[in-house]
Amino acid sequence: MKRMPEEEARRWLLQALDEFADAEDLRKRERFYLALFHFQQAAEKALKAYLYLKLEEPDVFRTHSVAELMEAAEKVDPVFSRVKRSKSLDGYYIPTRYPNGLPGGVPSRFYDDPVEAEEAESLARQVIEAVKAAFPGGA
Repeated sequence: MKRMPEEEARRWLLQALDEFADAEDLRKRERFYLALFHFQQAAEKALKAYLYLKLEEPDVFRTHSVAELMEAAEKVDPVFSRVKRSKSLDGYYIPTRYPNGLPGGVPSRFYDDPVEAEEAESLARQVIEAVKAAFPGGA
């Protein structure tokens, strides 16, 4: 059974919110490599929720790039240009998880900067807030 676009979009937004909350917990526990990855995931899934809500195109689920999703969101609503810096979260998609994504490093040891994690948290939060504002009823 196919879900209505708003229902499916809300499922994606709920997942984004849950991942954001988990990333906050991981940041507080100083598990920065995991927090960074989940902040990227939260922004990605929030943008997918928004784009599916507006475009009703399953193709939005084919990419994992915040930059690509942000570009598409800006075409729908220029308000997303205000959170364009969030595209830098893409830098956490691979190297935070795989040792071969970091030349000579191990993600769980390499990512040790609390300020970096706070900045990623802020970027993801801005995306989520922009997406929530676009939902009927403000999500």
